[in-house]
Amino acid sequence: MMIRPDSKRGMLRDILMQLPFILWLILLWMLLWHQFTPLALVTGIVAAIFVTRVFRLPTVELVGRMNIWYTLVFIVLFLGAVVMGAISVAIQVFDFRRQPGAAIVEIPLRYADDIVTTHVAVTASLIPGSLVVESDRDRRILYLHVIGLRTRADVDEFRAEVLRWERRIVRAVGTPAQYRALKADETASASQLAGSLSRSKGRKDES
Repeated sequence: MMIRPDSKRGMLRDILMQLPFILWLILLWMLLWHQFTPLALVTGIVAAIFVTRVFRLPTVELVGRMNIWYTLVFIVLFLGAVVMGAISVAIQVFDFRRQPGAAIVEIPLRYADDIVTTHVAVTASLIPGSLVVESDRDRRILYLHVIGLRTRADVDEFRAEVLRWERRIVRAVGTPAQYRALKADETASASQLAGSLSRSKGRKDES
Protein backbone atom coordinates (compact mmCIF):
# COMPACT_ATOMS: atom_id res chain seq x y z
CA MET A 1 0.00 0.00 0.00
CA MET A 2 1.41 3.37 -1.06
CA ILE A 3 1.24 6.40 1.26
CA ARG A 4 0.28 9.54 -0.59
CA PRO A 5 2.51 12.65 -0.25
CA ASP A 6 -0.37 14.52 1.41
CA SER A 7 -0.60 11.77 4.01
CA LYS A 8 3.16 11.93 4.60
CA ARG A 9 3.03 15.70 5.05
CA GLY A 10 0.09 15.35 7.42
CA MET A 11 1.92 12.71 9.44
CA LEU A 12 5.09 14.84 9.61
CA ARG A 13 3.08 17.90 10.68
CA ASP A 14 1.33 15.81 13.34
CA ILE A 15 4.69 14.59 14.70
CA LEU A 16 6.10 18.13 14.79
CA MET A 17 2.99 19.38 16.59
CA GLN A 18 3.31 16.56 19.14
CA LEU A 19 7.07 17.01 19.61
CA PRO A 20 6.87 19.51 22.53
CA PHE A 21 4.36 17.21 24.25
CA ILE A 22 6.62 14.18 23.69
CA LEU A 23 9.62 16.05 25.13
CA TRP A 24 7.52 17.09 28.13
CA LEU A 25 6.43 13.47 28.69
CA ILE A 26 10.08 12.34 28.58
CA LEU A 27 11.05 15.00 31.14
CA LEU A 28 8.09 14.08 33.34
CA TRP A 29 9.06 10.39 33.16
CA MET A 30 12.60 11.18 34.30
CA LEU A 31 11.34 13.43 37.10
CA LEU A 32 8.94 10.75 38.32
CA TRP A 33 11.76 8.18 38.48
CA HIS A 34 14.25 10.74 39.86
CA GLN A 35 16.78 9.59 37.25
CA PHE A 36 18.55 11.52 34.50
CA THR A 37 20.42 8.61 32.97
CA PRO A 38 20.63 7.23 29.40
CA LEU A 39 18.39 4.32 30.45
CA ALA A 40 15.77 6.70 31.86
CA LEU A 41 15.95 8.73 28.63
CA VAL A 42 15.45 5.66 26.42
CA THR A 43 12.56 4.30 28.51
CA GLY A 44 11.05 7.79 28.60
CA ILE A 45 11.13 7.96 24.80
CA VAL A 46 9.46 4.54 24.59
CA ALA A 47 6.80 5.55 27.13
CA ALA A 48 6.14 8.87 25.37
CA ILE A 49 5.76 7.18 21.95
CA PHE A 50 3.51 4.52 23.48
CA VAL A 51 1.27 7.14 25.12
CA THR A 52 1.01 9.38 22.06
CA ARG A 53 0.49 6.54 19.58
CA VAL A 54 -1.64 4.01 21.51
CA PHE A 55 -3.70 6.43 23.65
CA ARG A 56 -3.99 8.85 20.76
CA LEU A 57 -5.79 12.18 21.34
CA PRO A 58 -6.53 14.99 18.88
CA THR A 59 -3.45 17.10 18.16
CA VAL A 60 -3.30 20.18 20.37
CA GLU A 61 -2.44 23.38 18.54
CA LEU A 62 0.33 25.11 20.47
CA VAL A 63 0.35 28.91 20.37
CA GLY A 64 4.10 29.10 19.75
CA ARG A 65 4.52 31.85 22.36
CA MET A 66 7.19 31.51 25.00
CA ASN A 67 8.70 34.33 27.02
CA ILE A 68 12.29 33.29 27.77
CA TRP A 69 12.66 35.54 30.83
CA TYR A 70 9.43 34.42 32.52
CA THR A 71 10.24 30.80 31.64
CA LEU A 72 13.60 31.07 33.41
CA VAL A 73 11.93 32.76 36.38
CA PHE A 74 9.39 29.94 36.52
CA ILE A 75 12.09 27.25 36.42
CA VAL A 76 14.12 28.88 39.22
CA LEU A 77 11.06 29.41 41.42
CA PHE A 78 9.83 25.88 40.70
CA LEU A 79 13.14 24.27 41.67
CA GLY A 80 13.19 26.35 44.85
CA ALA A 81 9.60 25.30 45.64
CA VAL A 82 10.50 21.62 45.14
CA VAL A 83 13.40 21.89 47.59
CA MET A 84 11.38 23.85 50.17
CA GLY A 85 8.44 21.46 49.76
CA ALA A 86 10.67 18.44 50.35
CA ILE A 87 12.11 20.04 53.50
CA SER A 88 8.63 20.97 54.77
CA VAL A 89 7.28 17.46 54.21
CA ALA A 90 10.31 15.90 55.94
CA ILE A 91 9.86 18.17 58.97
CA GLN A 92 6.16 17.25 59.22
CA VAL A 93 6.84 13.53 58.85
CA PHE A 94 9.44 13.50 61.62
CA ASP A 95 7.48 15.75 63.96
CA PHE A 96 6.06 13.02 66.22
CA ARG A 97 4.34 15.51 68.51
CA ARG A 98 1.44 15.97 66.11
CA GLN A 99 0.10 14.61 62.85
CA PRO A 100 0.27 16.90 59.82
CA GLY A 101 -3.12 18.22 58.81
CA ALA A 102 -4.50 17.44 55.37
CA ALA A 103 -7.28 18.72 53.17
CA ILE A 104 -8.79 18.54 49.70
CA VAL A 105 -8.54 22.06 48.27
CA GLU A 106 -10.61 23.38 45.38
CA ILE A 107 -8.63 25.63 43.03
CA PRO A 108 -10.71 27.59 40.49
CA LEU A 109 -8.31 28.62 37.72
CA ARG A 110 -8.87 31.98 36.07
CA TYR A 111 -6.94 32.02 32.80
CA ALA A 112 -6.36 28.35 32.06
CA ASP A 113 -7.16 26.41 28.91
CA ASP A 114 -6.37 22.69 28.60
CA ILE A 115 -2.62 23.24 28.21
CA VAL A 116 -2.23 25.74 31.06
CA THR A 117 -4.46 23.60 33.30
CA THR A 118 -2.18 20.63 32.62
CA HIS A 119 0.92 22.72 33.38
CA VAL A 120 -0.59 23.93 36.66
CA ALA A 121 -1.66 20.41 37.64
CA VAL A 122 1.77 18.92 36.91
CA THR A 123 3.55 21.78 38.70
CA ALA A 124 1.40 21.42 41.80
CA SER A 125 1.81 17.63 41.84
CA LEU A 126 5.61 17.73 41.45
CA ILE A 127 6.00 20.06 44.44
CA PRO A 128 6.13 17.75 47.51
CA GLY A 129 3.12 18.02 49.78
CA SER A 130 0.35 18.32 47.19
CA LEU A 131 -1.21 16.04 44.58
CA VAL A 132 -3.99 16.59 42.04
CA VAL A 133 -6.83 14.15 42.70
CA GLU A 134 -9.39 15.47 40.20
CA SER A 135 -9.74 18.01 37.40
CA ASP A 136 -13.04 19.56 36.32
CA ARG A 137 -12.28 20.56 32.73
CA ASP A 138 -15.58 22.33 32.01
CA ARG A 139 -15.36 24.61 35.06
CA ARG A 140 -11.53 24.83 35.03
CA ILE A 141 -11.23 23.63 38.62
CA LEU A 142 -8.46 21.51 40.14
CA TYR A 143 -8.88 19.52 43.34
CA LEU A 144 -5.66 18.88 45.25
CA HIS A 145 -4.89 16.76 48.29
CA VAL A 146 -2.52 18.82 50.45
CA ILE A 147 -0.76 17.97 53.69
CA GLY A 148 0.26 20.50 56.31
CA LEU A 149 -3.01 22.47 56.30
CA ARG A 150 -4.67 23.04 59.66
CA THR A 151 -6.58 26.31 59.42
CA ARG A 152 -8.70 28.23 56.93
CA ALA A 153 -5.81 30.66 56.55
CA ASP A 154 -3.53 27.78 55.50
CA VAL A 155 -6.06 26.71 52.86
CA ASP A 156 -6.42 30.26 51.53
CA GLU A 157 -2.64 30.71 51.35
CA PHE A 158 -2.19 27.42 49.48
CA ARG A 159 -4.95 28.35 47.00
CA ALA A 160 -3.33 31.75 46.45
CA GLU A 161 0.04 30.08 45.82
CA VAL A 162 -1.39 27.75 43.16
CA LEU A 163 -3.02 30.75 41.46
CA ARG A 164 0.38 32.46 41.51
CA TRP A 165 1.79 29.43 39.66
CA GLU A 166 -1.02 29.78 37.13
CA ARG A 167 -0.06 33.42 36.52
CA ARG A 168 3.63 32.51 36.18
CA ILE A 169 2.77 29.84 33.61
CA VAL A 170 0.56 32.26 31.65
CA ARG A 171 3.41 34.81 31.59
CA ALA A 172 5.79 32.12 30.35
CA VAL A 173 3.76 30.15 27.78
CA GLY A 174 0.18 31.44 27.81
CA THR A 175 -1.65 32.58 24.71
CA PRO A 176 -1.61 36.30 23.82
CA ALA A 177 -5.27 36.52 24.92
CA GLN A 178 -4.48 34.93 28.30
CA TYR A 179 -1.51 37.25 28.79
CA ARG A 180 -3.61 40.33 27.94
CA ALA A 181 -6.31 39.24 30.39
CA LEU A 182 -3.68 38.76 33.11
CA LYS A 183 -2.13 42.19 32.47
CA ALA A 184 -5.58 43.83 32.51
CA ASP A 185 -6.38 42.25 35.87
CA GLU A 186 -3.00 43.29 37.29
CA THR A 187 -3.55 46.87 36.09
CA ALA A 188 -7.03 46.94 37.62
CA SER A 189 -5.71 45.56 40.92
CA ALA A 190 -2.91 48.14 40.98
CA SER A 191 -5.44 50.94 40.33
CA GLN A 192 -7.69 49.68 43.13
CA LEU A 193 -4.75 49.52 45.52
CA ALA A 194 -3.64 53.02 44.59
CA GLY A 195 -7.19 54.30 45.10
CA SER A 196 -7.42 52.63 48.51
CA LEU A 197 -4.10 54.12 49.59
CA SER A 198 -5.18 57.56 48.36
CA ARG A 199 -8.47 57.39 50.26
CA SER A 200 -6.69 56.19 53.39
CA LYS A 201 -4.21 59.08 53.14
CA GLY A 202 -7.07 61.53 52.65
CA ARG A 203 -8.81 60.37 55.80
CA LYS A 204 -5.59 60.70 57.78
CA ASP A 205 -5.10 64.26 56.49
CA GLU A 206 -8.67 65.17 57.48
CA SER A 207 -8.17 63.86 60.99
